[in-house]
Amino acid sequence: MRWLRSAARAGAGWLILVLLLAGPAAVQAQVLDDSTKVLYGARTTFVLREADLLRDQAKGRIIDTTLTNLPSARTWYHDSTFHQDLGHVATAARPLLWRTNTELGARVGRNVFDRYARDPAAIPYYDSRSPYTFFRFIQGGNGEQVFELSYTRSINKNASVGIAYERFASNKVYATDSRERLVEHTNFLVFARFQSDDERYHALFNYSNVRHMAVEQGGIQPQPATATVPADTALSQLFDYGEERPRLFNANNIEHRDGLRLAQSYRLLGKGLTAYHVADWRRQMNKFNDTRLPIDAATNAIIFYPRARLSQTATDDRAEAHRVENTFGVLGRTSAVEYRLYARHRALSLATRNLVGEPGELRPAANDGQRFSQIFVGGTAAFNYRIFAIETAGEVFAQDFENPGANREYWVRGAAKLGPLTGELLSTSYSPTLTQRQFDGNHYAWENSFENTKVNQLTVRVNQTLGRHRLEASGAIVNITDLMYYSETGAPAQLSEDRRLLTLSARHRFNLGSFYFDNQAHATSGGDEEGLRIPALVTNSKFYYQGYLFKKVLFGQIGTEIYYQSTWRPYDYSPSNQQFYVQNHFKAANFAVADVFLTADIRTVAVLLKMAYVNQGILRDGYFVTPYYTGLPRRFELGIRWQFFD
Repeated sequence: MRWLRSAARAGAGWLILVLLLAGPAAVQAQVLDDSTKVLYGARTTFVLREADLLRDQAKGRIIDTTLTNLPSARTWYHDSTFHQDLGHVATAARPLLWRTNTELGARVGRNVFDRYARDPAAIPYYDSRSPYTFFRFIQGGNGEQVFELSYTRSINKNASVGIAYERFASNKVYATDSRERLVEHTNFLVFARFQSDDERYHALFNYSNVRHMAVEQGGIQPQPATATVPADTALSQLFDYGEERPRLFNANNIEHRDGLRLAQSYRLLGKGLTAYHVADWRRQMNKFNDTRLPIDAATNAIIFYPRARLSQTATDDRAEAHRVENTFGVLGRTSAVEYRLYARHRALSLATRNLVGEPGELRPAANDGQRFSQIFVGGTAAFNYRIFAIETAGEVFAQDFENPGANREYWVRGAAKLGPLTGELLSTSYSPTLTQRQFDGNHYAWENSFENTKVNQLTVRVNQTLGRHRLEASGAIVNITDLMYYSETGAPAQLSEDRRLLTLSARHRFNLGSFYFDNQAHATSGGDEEGLRIPALVTNSKFYYQGYLFKKVLFGQIGTEIYYQSTWRPYDYSPSNQQFYVQNHFKAANFAVADVFLTADIRTVAVLLKMAYVNQGILRDGYFVTPYYTGLPRRFELGIRWQFFD
C-alpha cells in the first residue's frame, strides 16, 4: 500500500531525528546501577502545569504511560471532549454538548480550530532526573496523520528546558487524487521551568507558534430530491467519497497563533501567603481566501455564499488580534483551607482587512482598529474537612477604559461536596464576541447591539468506586437567557425567550478478570429548539481484553470501541467567517461507528493497530457529521508511541 510505505519512510526519518535530539543516551539501554536496577523511568519523571503553580503544588505528577486512550481518535487532540467537525482530522470543529462560557470581556470569537492548538496556560512542564523524549506517530489510510515529538532535560534539580513539535494533517476525501492536502497544522513550542534553591520562587515560561491551513471544500454537491428520488434516498447516494464533487474548489482558511506566557510565584509567608504574576501575550490571525467564487452557469449568480459585496471574483477577508494580559494576585493553602485573589488587565486590539474590487485591493474593513483596555477581579476559596468540602470561585469584569458604557459581566460558582456527592451552582453573564458584534466581509456584514447572555446552571454529581466498579454520573438543569447564536442566514441573532436544558451523563468502568468495560452516555433534553442543536443521545463504549505475553515482556490490549449518536439537525458551517450556524433543512440520521484495535506495550514502546469503522456497509454506507460533510469510510490506522527516559 502506497500510504503505508510513505508512513514507514516518514516514521523512520522521524525516529532518526528523535535519536539525534535525545543524544547518545537515547540509543543506549536504560541507565542501570551496580545491582542492575533501572534508575530512570516513568516514576522519576514528573509533569507540572500552571494550575499546580497557582495552587502552590510544585511536586508534579507521574507521567501517563498507559495504553487506555491510545486507540481513541478524540484523545489525539488537546481537547478530548466530543466535537462536531467536518469529518476529517484537524477540520473546523465545535463542542458537541453544552458548555457554559466563563470567559469574560473582549473575545474575538474565531474558535473553530481551538481543539488543535495548545492552550498556553495548560502546557506541561517536566521535572526529571534524566532527559525525557516523547515520540508519537499515527498514520491512517485516508491521509490522516498525527505526529508529536518533544524533548526536555533538567539543567539541574531547579531548572529544566524543553522543545516540542507537533503536526496534524489530512488529505482530501472528495477528490480524484486522494494525496491532495486538505489540512496541515503545525505547532512549535519552547518551554522552561525554574525554582530557587529554597523553593520559594517558581517560574514557568513557554513560547508557542501555531500554523493551521485548511482547504475549504464546502461539503459535497447535493443531489436534488425528485418525485422518484426522495430526500432520504438522495442523501444516501452521497457516500462514494472520492467520486463525489465538492462545492468549493479554491477556498482555504489560514490561522496563525503566537503566544508568550510567563507565570511566576514567590512565597512571602510559607504556603499561607504567596504572591504570583502571570504575563500573557497572544496573537491570532485569521484569513479566508477564495480565488474563484462559484457561479451558477445558468444565471451567472454567486452560489454557496449568500452574496458577494466587495468583489465578484475573489474573497480575501483578514482579521488579526493582539492581546496582552497581566494578572497579579496572592494565594495560600493549609491542610483545610485554600484561597486565591487576583486582578487582571487585558489590552486587546483588532485589525481587519478586505479585498475590494477587481482585480482587487486590500483595504481596512469597517470594524478595523477596535481597542479595549479592561480590568477583571476574581478569586477562589475552598474549605476541606474529611469527607466534607466547600468551594467558591468567581470573576467580575470591573472596568473598560476604552468603552466606559460596556455591560458588566461576571461568573460565580459554588460547590458543596459530601463524600461521593457534589452539588454545584454556576451563574454567569457574558457579552457577545467581537465577531458577533460587528463583521465586515465579502459575503457577510453586520453591526449589532446585543444584551449579555445569562446562564444559571445547577449540577449534581456522584463519583464512587465500589470494588472493581467506578461510577461517575451527573445531572444538570441549565437555564439560558438571551442566548447568542448564528441563525440560518449565517448572521448572529439573539433569542428573546429563555431556553432550558436538562442533561444527564454517566460513565461506568469495571472489569471481570482481564476483560475491561468502559461505557459512557450523555443525554440532553431541550437541545433541538430555536438557537440550539444538541443530539438527544451520545454514547461511547469500549470493551477490551488486556494482559501480558511472553513472560511479561509484552503487555497488550485487544478490543473494540463503539460511538453512537442519535438523529439530529446538525449545525451547518460557514467557512468565510469560520462559524457554525443553526439550519433547518438537513437532518442527519443516527449512526454508530465501531473500531477494532490492538495495542501492545514493550517497555517504553507502544504500538497501535486499528481498523476504523468496521461496520461500514451494515445498514448504511456512511454517515453525516455536518450537512453534506461525511465521516471517514473504513480505514486502517497504524500508530507508535515511544518514550525515552534517559
